[in-house]
Amino acid sequence: MADTTSPTVRLATRDDVPTILQLIHELAAYEHATHEVLATEASLLSTLSFAPSSSDDGSSSDPSSDSIPRPASTFLVITPSKEVAGMALYFHNYSTWRAAPGIYLEDLFIRPAFRRRGYGKMLLARLAAETLRVGGKRLEWSVLKWNQPSIDFYEGIGAKMMSEWVGMRVEGEGLETLAKGNVIAYERVNTAI
Repeated sequence: MADTTSPTVRLATRDDVPTILQLIHELAAYEHATHEVLATEASLLSTLSFAPSSSDDGSSSDPSSDSIPRPASTFLVITPSKEVAGMALYFHNYSTWRAAPGIYLEDLFIRPAFRRRGYGKMLLARLAAETLRVGGKRLEWSVLKWNQPSIDFYEGIGAKMMSEWVGMRVEGEGLETLAKGNVIAYERVNTAI
């Protein structure tokens, strides 16, 4: 019988999608970026992978059933009173230099009422174990420069800041343009590529 007096970490099920979406909105509010959230329950259902839920009977005719590979997964940390305290949303990546997989932590969020109870460390420990389970060599993530409490927390668990790397992103219209192969404007700016 499971210990009901201890917090637990488990993979999210399809039934957890409303909670995941709520956590995403709470994280966006913390990061002053609520206007950037485009996620919906439907988009999460079609892009996340899930553990089987207690209501799954294996006969789902839903086109987004769990038999279709999904790029990302979510661990949830559950309090002894069965409340969701936070989440770690992640996906697998690959290191060519190490010739090994790894995990990229897209979002780690603990609700303010549950902070400083070890829940963030529990989620990161579970992610580290998952990284090792898949033969991975590293667990990595990004943190906002202004988020000093998180930076301090991450350094406290042994994470190292990667100051020699700069994050890059293409999105929106730039992504559409790049996908069409229309990179002439970019080549003029950066002839080194």
